[in-house]
Amino acid sequence: MDLSLQNKIVSFIWSIADDCLRDVYVRGKYRDVILPMFVLRRLDCLLEETKDAVTEEVRFQREEAGFTVLDPVALREASGYVFYNTSDWTLKKLVKTAANNRQILEANFKAYLDGFSDNVKEIIEKFELRNQIRRMVQADVLLDVLEKFTSPYINLSPHDTLDPEGRRLVGLSNLGMGYVFEELIRKFNEENNEEAGEHFTPREVIKLMTHLLFIPVKDKLPPVITVYDGACGSGGMLTESQDFIQDLAGEIKYQAAVYLYGKEVNGETYAICKSDMMIKGNDPENIKFGSTLATDEFTGLRFDFMLSNPPYGKSYKSDQKYILDGKDVLDGRFEVVLKNFQGESEIVPAIPRSSDGQLLFLMDMVSKMKRLDDSPLGSRIASVHNGSSLFTGDAGSGESNIRRYIIENDSLEAIIQLPNNLFYNTGITTYIWVLSNNKTSQRKGKVQLIDASELYQKLRKNLGAKNCEFVTEHIEKITQLYLEMPNQGISKVFDNKDFGFYKITVERPLRLAAQFTPERVATLRYVPALREVMAWAYEQWGDEIYTKLEVHKKAIEDYIEGEEIALSPKAKKDLLSPKTWEAQRNLMIVGERLMEAVEDELSLDFNVFVTAVDTGLKLLNIKLTNSEKNQILNAVSWRDENAARVVKKVHKLKGNQLSDLLTQLGTTEDKLPDYGYWPGNKAGEWVEYESDSELRDTENVPLKEQIYDYFVREVRPHVADAWIALDKTQIGYEISFNKYFYQHKPLRTLEEVTTEILQLERETEGLLKRLVSFGEIN
Repeated sequence: MDLSLQNKIVSFIWSIADDCLRDVYVRGKYRDVILPMFVLRRLDCLLEETKDAVTEEVRFQREEAGFTVLDPVALREASGYVFYNTSDWTLKKLVKTAANNRQILEANFKAYLDGFSDNVKEIIEKFELRNQIRRMVQADVLLDVLEKFTSPYINLSPHDTLDPEGRRLVGLSNLGMGYVFEELIRKFNEENNEEAGEHFTPREVIKLMTHLLFIPVKDKLPPVITVYDGACGSGGMLTESQDFIQDLAGEIKYQAAVYLYGKEVNGETYAICKSDMMIKGNDPENIKFGSTLATDEFTGLRFDFMLSNPPYGKSYKSDQKYILDGKDVLDGRFEVVLKNFQGESEIVPAIPRSSDGQLLFLMDMVSKMKRLDDSPLGSRIASVHNGSSLFTGDAGSGESNIRRYIIENDSLEAIIQLPNNLFYNTGITTYIWVLSNNKTSQRKGKVQLIDASELYQKLRKNLGAKNCEFVTEHIEKITQLYLEMPNQGISKVFDNKDFGFYKITVERPLRLAAQFTPERVATLRYVPALREVMAWAYEQWGDEIYTKLEVHKKAIEDYIEGEEIALSPKAKKDLLSPKTWEAQRNLMIVGERLMEAVEDELSLDFNVFVTAVDTGLKLLNIKLTNSEKNQILNAVSWRDENAARVVKKVHKLKGNQLSDLLTQLGTTEDKLPDYGYWPGNKAGEWVEYESDSELRDTENVPLKEQIYDYFVREVRPHVADAWIALDKTQIGYEISFNKYFYQHKPLRTLEEVTTEILQLERETEGLLKRLVSFGEIN
């Protein structure tokens, strides 16, 4: 589209807002009138040519055919579009016949709106235009707005016309209509301090995405092409894809029918997209309203090409109830089949944290890829994401599971890093992910990374946060790098496994010292989780708390509230229950009796200490639950690095039992300590020690490396008694552009720094002398 024509139309429409709406709306609300009126005027212009044919069809159906309900199919044929208007009115006619009576104009205008087909009525509803009509009528500006939009000096029809002075007014093409839409949205959002990028993606970014999607397979395009965008906004990606495919038809000999599908959650943007589909002759029924994450409007459909710029860094908590119920995934789009560390396939959630749902949109598209059995071309995806999609989430998290599923299924072809400040609403780094389930032979098992962060041209004037752009040469260079797949410079090629890692858990034995003392035994008076409140209450009222707890209930509750202590309903109930206090006092008494029965010397072997406690309980004929016994042991023990290791279990492994364990761990007998089994005192005995949660650590082992070799090399030299908890091992994937493209810049030499400092001193000295001289003169 001619940029001067676009600017002329935008300026004219902007002037309508300033001339007619200044005293009725604040500037940020101009859009509520201007955008729907712009759409309405465009539809009105398109229907002008066939207005008589539609009117005749309405007359025929009512008078000759005797229809009480009009046939929409015949009306669409008469209008030449997928929409129509059966009223006697056009916008020009409304203006010409307008009387000074505001109510009559309002009634006629509403009759005009009521005459539209249902698909246009939905657009009007989403724009909430009828509310604005009432407001404009009350302010007596409706006629002014209609006069401006039907002015003979502006042409919003697709055909060239002449203004009253005989000057040619170039028609507004469908593509031009999209550009004007987007420029208006950007300007209105700037006025309202909103994020323009929520609604559309820079055209040059979409152009790059279409190049990456279509050019590699331009000679294999099917006769019927379906394109999908689950966050379609105003429809820019869909229409640009259609235009690009049609342009390709000029280069290669093929004919294809293109069908566009999309979904949008913002009512106004949905209205823009749907009206754009109507204007350009696409089926508006393929554009759905609502949240893509909450419901799948296209269940069972699979698409040839998909592209999207989903919202990133945006919470999807309002949709979460449709996706997840506790731990159960409710929507099959968001769970995947992965193999665990033992090689067994299992279904796992592919659900990222609720604060950022961008990867769910990618999984929605992945679920809609065509099977190769049904389509030899398969499906291709281009999706824009920020950096968190590359690395957020540890092994086993939803984000990592999504990356793992895509990479291990060999669907990720490339990721292109874009320049900062390329989008209207954000200056952060963004990336285009390119996926395919039918890779070429050279791409199988590979992922290409392209660092295009320095390929841009500065804008003369910023557009929101956007201060740079791609020009044709940048798009062509990136596309060429993608097609040729070099492994040098700003293009690097990696094996799929290069991005994977084992997250192993390194355990160390728990070492406890123990000793009965009056102070430690006294702590048994309180439940460990409620110790703070119980200790305060006992300090206040002493033994009275056991007989008059109900009397002090209000004071305790006030203390909890005043100290802002968070307690669950169950914990609070236990705290205020006499049974809890009595049980803890009885446990303390048991502790006191044990202190008398067991030696009170310091023990550095907790295993021996436990045996002594068991003997004491037996002698005292006291029976405790495991929970009660553990509370006593925890009260009188503490971590000590000089203490002996705490034994969890002694295994007697002989013959097949030992062989089975070695097979399970994939190791040999001499390496068993590296996996948590240590030789015991007798032949065939293997000791399993308690692990210390405070000393527990994790290591990320590259997927291409053997876990054991890494452990022996990197861990064992530093902690001789550590072992690997294989049952906790998880596989993760992350992609770090900085890691692969970082170029070290050596520090300057001392001589260079010294020379610069001396030069600065000389310049500063000269400046001071001039200042002093100037002061003496004055």
